[in-house]
Amino acid sequence: MNEMDFQISLPDWVEDLLGRGPKVFPAAEDRVRLVMRLAQENIERRTGGPFGAGIFDASGRLIAPGINIVTPTNCSVLHAEMVAIALAHKRLGRYDLGDGGKFYYELVTSTEPCAMCFGAIPWSGVARLVCGARGEDAQRIGFDEGPKLPHWWKALEERGIQVTRDLLREDGVSILKRYIKLGGPIYYPRNRGSAK
Repeated sequence: MNEMDFQISLPDWVEDLLGRGPKVFPAAEDRVRLVMRLAQENIERRTGGPFGAGIFDASGRLIAPGINIVTPTNCSVLHAEMVAIALAHKRLGRYDLGDGGKFYYELVTSTEPCAMCFGAIPWSGVARLVCGARGEDAQRIGFDEGPKLPHWWKALEERGIQVTRDLLREDGVSILKRYIKLGGPIYYPRNRGSAK
């Protein structure tokens, strides 16, 4: 690959897993279960971090999956949400998924977005965000979620993006705990101590 080229490739097991399941997930709980299954498989297969995401259309059809592939790709921006958003942009052929409000898409995540992913949500064109575990659940196992607004979900709602939190939260927390039990790395580029 050319150094001036950038491609996102998910492990083969993602396509295999999605090929065996339903194509439409009408209930929000079903969509959350799918992204949590992606997160679970990702840690069990040791292909990345304990986070899964997906972009779904108004009928609940999966447009693009996402898993955290930071460590295998050595790329800090490849969080599950960012991967799902990027793959949805590619599949739909537009930088605004909702095309100015003509279409409804939602981002579903196994855990609430970190500061980076939070920042990408308004730019993506999604109309709704659905989350499983909370950011503090990820922080409890050692992840640094970055500097997010204290009431970040209200900031999204003020921009017209509906937010649903805590859907199957305990299932999401279990995935985070399993990741630690398996010895998954907690990655961030700096020490937590004060700057010197």
